[in-house]
Amino acid sequence: MDARSEKEKMLAGDLYVAFGEELFGERQRAKALCRRFNATTEEEMLERESVLRQLLGSCGLNPFVEPTFRCDYGYNIHIGDNFYANYDLIILDVCEVRIGHNCFIAPRVSIFTAGHPLDAPTRISGLEFGKPVTIGDNVWIGGHAVINPGVTIGNNVVIAAGAVVTKDVPDDVVVAGVPAKVIRQLGVA
Repeated sequence: MDARSEKEKMLAGDLYVAFGEELFGERQRAKALCRRFNATTEEEMLERESVLRQLLGSCGLNPFVEPTFRCDYGYNIHIGDNFYANYDLIILDVCEVRIGHNCFIAPRVSIFTAGHPLDAPTRISGLEFGKPVTIGDNVWIGGHAVINPGVTIGNNVVIAAGAVVTKDVPDDVVVAGVPAKVIRQLGVA
């Protein structure tokens, strides 16, 4: 029998049950902080940043996130300096999401670390898992893009609007499509 808590299993990327008291309470905390953040006005920039810093695991200098913002736990999200996210960012952070410096995220981007088993009986049982997402420095993610669990995106990357990123992305490229594929190398004369 696995003696680890469901939270320990979740953070390790193993199958876990999300409906326990500890994880439910932590999701409720994140929902309350997201609600507070999303209720701020454009005149309350200091309050917005304060709530963001309470919610996230770590937050660099000059973060700017337009409401609305939603996440599962918050503490698994780490953003670098000069982070900008436009409207309606969703991050399902059952595992770590690490975002580098100077990253820009367009409206309605979704970053998912949560996954569900392909086997129907296992999925129906309530078990799920997560895989971390890492996004490098100087990345621009276009509107309505989706970043799937377990993906690592390199530095100086552009993710085209509407792309669905299912595999790792190397440095210095533009990716587009469903699933996303490299369509252009950047910085090459």
